[in-house]
Amino acid sequence: MDLLFENTNTKKLPFEFPNKKGYSYKWDTNRQVFIIQIPNGELIYAEHFFDKKVSDRSVDYFLESETHDWKKTNWRDIEPSTVKWKNVNWRHDQIKMFGKIVPLPRFSAWYGNEDKPYTYSGLTLQPNKWNKGLLFIKEQIDKVAGVEFNSVLMNWYRDGKDYISWHTDAEPELGINPVIGSVNFGATRRFQLRRFDDNKEKIEVPLKHGTFLLMRGETQHFWQHAVPKESKIKEARLNLTFRIINHDKKK
Repeated sequence: MDLLFENTNTKKLPFEFPNKKGYSYKWDTNRQVFIIQIPNGELIYAEHFFDKKVSDRSVDYFLESETHDWKKTNWRDIEPSTVKWKNVNWRHDQIKMFGKIVPLPRFSAWYGNEDKPYTYSGLTLQPNKWNKGLLFIKEQIDKVAGVEFNSVLMNWYRDGKDYISWHTDAEPELGINPVIGSVNFGATRRFQLRRFDDNKEKIEVPLKHGTFLLMRGETQHFWQHAVPKESKIKEARLNLTFRIINHDKKK
């Protein structure tokens, strides 16, 4: 659903953006977000959508456990299945690559409505029930996105060595022109987009503590995205990608 926005550029995007045909942005005063047009796609961006207090509390809430202090634990030596978590059932999933079973370079968790399983990279995830923290965040971004998300994939990047390679969020259960709402807490990481038909055509967006980024329109059909390794980063980052799963409207 397209929402009206104020036709003014009184604010400048806080990151480098192509100044050429097909690229433009507008500041939406009412929702305090940028509406960004890219060739065959659209983004919504808010650098500090959630303030520091909410963002700090979100990290603590999502990583809280009865057995480990998340700030002091070396998570490269601990598997999440050995931890008694309070709010999020973190997993360390494995996938098959080149005939070998390898662990994903990040922890993850799938939450949502009970009838919304999700399949990606050969994994089929059954949803955990919504918790209070996720529902609070979902309610805030639903208002801006103009949709009602029913699921969220949570990714925990333990440090800059964790990453996600080039991919699209275009699984059949997401339907045509998926709407993907991404919320970020913790360390700032580079979020990259590149076109399928020209990998040199790239956009890089810094995702900071409390940043919200939404992808919609044809974005998933023409653009891939990734979060590359950044070995110098020692802090954790949480990324919540909210989605709309509809098994009745597969592509």
